[in-house]
Amino acid sequence: MNLTRILSVVFLLGALGLGYKLYLGVDEVVEEEKRLARTEARIIEKLQMLRDAQIAYRGAKGQYAGSWEELRDYISDGDIFIVVRKETTKLLDYGKEEITVTFDTLGSVNVMDSLFNERKYPDFNLETLNVVPGSGGKTFEFFTDKIERSGREIAVFEIRDPAPINPARRKNNNEKALRVGSRVDASTSGNWE
Repeated sequence: MNLTRILSVVFLLGALGLGYKLYLGVDEVVEEEKRLARTEARIIEKLQMLRDAQIAYRGAKGQYAGSWEELRDYISDGDIFIVVRKETTKLLDYGKEEITVTFDTLGSVNVMDSLFNERKYPDFNLETLNVVPGSGGKTFEFFTDKIERSGREIAVFEIRDPAPINPARRKNNNEKALRVGSRVDASTSGNWE
């Protein structure tokens, strides 16, 4: 074998080794992105469930739950009332309308059966609802308050991930952490929407 052939084989093996190492590096980054996306999807699902529970709690109690314990007790023992609203309009002699609104309570349904039934969430576990997926046991941060808007007090809440696993969400003191609600606005939407 001559020197050219030996060098060709060595360079070919080196190029194949380098290509394989490059492939492994790219594959590792892609798999990490997929893992982050799966974990964030589970966090978002839990935040949506907590939002639904907070909205039901406010409908029943007139304010948002200030802690996980309050919300958990409501989910396990609370009821959602089924109310029918009826409007009747009566035309008055001078052309105006008189509208009468009546509310009728038909009954109630347990919060667990209504919001977190087995058909919708087959693997639902109330005791781990407040645990952030992929965090090693950390729990969501709860915040409730009342703010003033146009001379009226409005109840607000925020539930957020205290320690995001996504490095992009950790920047600026977890500024972009996944959350639902707002501390400064009457919103129940999540920052992923």
